[in-house]
Amino acid sequence: MAQLNSFDITTGVDLQEVDNAINQAQKEIAQRYDFKGSKVAIDFQRGEGKITLTADDDFRMRALFDVLQGKLIKRGVPVKNLDIGEIKPAGGDTVRREVALKMSLDGDTAKKVVAAIKDAKMKKVQAAIQGDQVRVSSASRDELQAVMQLLRTKDFGVELKFGNYR
Repeated sequence: MAQLNSFDITTGVDLQEVDNAINQAQKEIAQRYDFKGSKVAIDFQRGEGKITLTADDDFRMRALFDVLQGKLIKRGVPVKNLDIGEIKPAGGDTVRREVALKMSLDGDTAKKVVAAIKDAKMKKVQAAIQGDQVRVSSASRDELQAVMQLLRTKDFGVELKFGNYR
């Protein structure tokens, strides 16, 4: 019997890079003239994977989010993995926005990935959902490379990571 090759499809963000991007954003906000004298804050709950932005008004909230998003992009954090909430009024004439980090593949996204692999009708390729990841296996390494190329061309709403290639 031929040896079975496989790889895992996951998603996630590097929390240390998110922390570094938030620190850089806070330094820039402290220096910028348009934020002087305003109530602007970025709070990062690392354990929950959530960022809370607080600002005086919608204009400053958009500017704050643009600064944070720019720093995240520079640090290599995939912006697709941000679940951006609505701007909501908060106490003391401020507005708040919560940004959740997608740390793992949810069930719907995993099903879409498996369906995309099955729709490609590649022979001898099996895809199985295992918790918060998808394992793709085949006897041919070339088939696995083709699956990776196929998945890179599609948009699943999160940044896919391919690992554990054997």
